[in-house]
Amino acid sequence: MSDIEQYFVKEEPYYRPLDNEVELFEAAYAARMPVMLKGPTGCGKTRFVEYMAFRLKRPLVTVACNEDMTASDLVGRFLLDATGTRWQDGPLTTAARIGAICYLDEIVEARQDTTVVIHPLTDHRRAIPLDKKGELVSAHPDFQLVISYNPGYQNLLKDLKQSTKQRFGALDFGYPETAIETEVVAHETGVDAKTAGKLVQIAQRARNLKGHGLDEGISTRLLVYAGQLIAKGVEPKAACQMTLVRPLTDDPDMRDTLDAAVATFF
Repeated sequence: MSDIEQYFVKEEPYYRPLDNEVELFEAAYAARMPVMLKGPTGCGKTRFVEYMAFRLKRPLVTVACNEDMTASDLVGRFLLDATGTRWQDGPLTTAARIGAICYLDEIVEARQDTTVVIHPLTDHRRAIPLDKKGELVSAHPDFQLVISYNPGYQNLLKDLKQSTKQRFGALDFGYPETAIETEVVAHETGVDAKTAGKLVQIAQRARNLKGHGLDEGISTRLLVYAGQLIAKGVEPKAACQMTLVRPLTDDPDMRDTLDAAVATFF
């Protein structure tokens, strides 16, 4: 397998379009416009990027951002081995060289002094300076930068600078409407539509509690977890408690509220 082959998405991911996001992303890619995906956790942002990489037949380099990530983690660094020192490209540099879509997941988790290294790749320069190596890497013509973050977690310490935000076109993502979310859960888990519909209704009740005791509502990802357990023969109420209630909160009263919602449908 060649170095670039490992980055291709081999099988078409299942993705159910919610609006015109596929067409908009295709147009943005044609213009090589950097794209920002905004939406709550577990609503399908990463799956969408994988689907678009497959659809566009482009390699995909994904980076899960975190607060300990340094600029060197993205760009690259010198490493010591038996023969001396050698340069190792970081994922951002690799993507720029091979013409991949580089997806920086939850970019807001990274330190602001780290995120500024993406700026030269998001304007007319389309280049990345390797200061330690003394090299300027011009991005491959097919390269595109995509970032995602959850606006619900914005605060003074964890938000993108305007100087970063205004380098991207943006697509808003949310949890699908009832019929589509039911379709997604049923497809991803193998449970029948009736069971999938009950799971979605539980999630909708929990999402109404966001900001009233819950930091986040139940994500589509968690509904898929619940459906997978039910499909494996786990009793629905126990499956929901494990995947929809316990991960969300440790507050006894809030757990009772969510358990009551589960009991309503199962």
